[in-house]
Amino acid sequence: MREAGIGRVLVASLHQGIADILPTRLGFYENWLSAEGLREGTIGVAPLYAVLSFLRQEGDAYQIITTRAGEYAAEWTVQSMSPLQRTLLKTTPEWMRRRLVLRLARQVVRSSYRGSRAISRLRRGMASVDVRASIFCTVRERVPHPLCGFYAAAFTRLLLLFNLSARTEVVACRGTGEATCMLKVALLKGRQTEHVVGSGVDTTPSVLASER
Repeated sequence: MREAGIGRVLVASLHQGIADILPTRLGFYENWLSAEGLREGTIGVAPLYAVLSFLRQEGDAYQIITTRAGEYAAEWTVQSMSPLQRTLLKTTPEWMRRRLVLRLARQVVRSSYRGSRAISRLRRGMASVDVRASIFCTVRERVPHPLCGFYAAAFTRLLLLFNLSARTEVVACRGTGEATCMLKVALLKGRQTEHVVGSGVDTTPSVLASER
């Protein structure tokens, strides 16, 4: 991670999301997400802001790309763990596993952008996650829909990778004028796992799988 604080996994996941959904536009975005920057982890805040600004002008593709990126970030974070770490986490009792995976989710927020952090509280199967200084939600003017679906997708996929079903919903977003970004994570038993961002775009894993 470079001094500016942009994590390599965030940049790489956005790059892959753009390649998946807008392949004909990838060359344009590589003006900021350069191959050298991806390899060396030297993408700064200003280039990332430029990428996110242009993505917001792509319509529904913004939400689909950032959702896909959140899922990639979760998967690559788990892959970077040692096999022993993954096995131990998967075999812990469910009540403990929930707390440990939420801790891992907070680490994903921090490693994506060093200026961000997440505070989570878990009670009776419902977690509230307060994401401070979301890199996605720093905008000059308010937007009509939440911009932090990346985190909802990342949290949901992390839980799923450790055999925990969840429904994650963005209930407040700095991009829409709220003081912070707040997510609610309902930990489920035997029900469909999904993440909802309030944009009207269906971003459940089953839909994304059909697009891949």
